[in-house]
Amino acid sequence: MLTHYSERVTRTDASAEAAPARRAPAMSPEDRRAQIVDAAIPLVMAHGVAVTSRQIAEAAGVAEGTVFRAFGDKDAVIEAAVTKYLDPEPLREQLRRIDPNVSLEFTVRQVVAALQDRFHGMFTMMAALGRSGPPERRPSTRADYTSIVTELLEPELDRLRVPADRVAPFLRLLAFASSIEVFQASMPIELDELIDLAVNGIAGEAPAMQASVTSHNKEDAPC
Repeated sequence: MLTHYSERVTRTDASAEAAPARRAPAMSPEDRRAQIVDAAIPLVMAHGVAVTSRQIAEAAGVAEGTVFRAFGDKDAVIEAAVTKYLDPEPLREQLRRIDPNVSLEFTVRQVVAALQDRFHGMFTMMAALGRSGPPERRPSTRADYTSIVTELLEPELDRLRVPADRVAPFLRLLAFASSIEVFQASMPIELDELIDLAVNGIAGEAPAMQASVTSHNKEDAPC
């Protein structure tokens, strides 16, 4: 009788130890969608439209049915991932965090490096999806890229040979061209070389000109 009781206690204890962990608190529909989109972004960049709903679900840590309940179908998840990844606001926020009191060279380096990262990501995303051309521009009331860079350059206006608001498109063009793999493959240009060219040019110094800021009432650029 004692042996039977001991075995019963042992089985009960073992069952308690093997009980599954408590489920995580439920998320709001918005948070659940955001979780799925964040998990889908690197998968879309790696697999394009070939990514499966199961891969997305596993990466998000949810059941496959949860993905469909949140979005309806896989294509909707992909479009949400693309939209979020191509949103220019994270880049703008990164640029806003640059310390305006550092040297001009360091400021330009941070701007160009951030732009290169964005262009590399955009090219990878668009190639994975088999799309060509720039992403669709969306109306925005946020401060645009040019305004942010112009403000960053204010402490160094006396060093500039061009109006401050013209520097931003120059840097964007340099970052864009240097992010295209086919251009870099034959004769790569290092970031340090690019920054030296952007700051010092190819023919030495020229008389400084007054930096002027043109109207900011422009079409919103994609970055």
